[in-house]
Amino acid sequence: MKVEVGDYVLFNYIGRFDNGEIFDTSIEELAKEHGIYVEEREYGPMWARIGVGEIIPGLDEAMVGMEPGEKKTVTVPPEKAYGMPRKELIIQVPVEEFQKAGLEPQEGLYVMTDSGIAKILKVKENLVTLDFNHPLAGKTLVFEIEVLEVKKSEGRDVE
Repeated sequence: MKVEVGDYVLFNYIGRFDNGEIFDTSIEELAKEHGIYVEEREYGPMWARIGVGEIIPGLDEAMVGMEPGEKKTVTVPPEKAYGMPRKELIIQVPVEEFQKAGLEPQEGLYVMTDSGIAKILKVKENLVTLDFNHPLAGKTLVFEIEVLEVKKSEGRDVE
């Protein structure tokens, strides 16, 4: 039973940068082995509905036509992953905004704001530069995917 747009797919994945470094995986043991384990996270195969934007477009497209038990390695360019970094997502805010919240801004840290998660790029005397781009924006990613199960959609309401 081949995966079609609209189907629900259970799959495992390993995400690598093009230099081979693993940045994410659904496999707990592998995450621990590569020092990327996150305690609060639930590991294991994940379900996604194909073709509706639940996962990045490059993975969505790669799974169409696969069958349960099939493995594939796919290289996903930034345009089919998290996009290219956008200048308009880098902004400056007064350092007082952090001080009001009782925080001391430090370069390299990620902070949760009303607008989402941002990385602190620079801290000057009275200005903090925040980057709201996805941490993987601009990167080519290589995924090893294994389809474990396919559930056909009841209706074909996806085009």
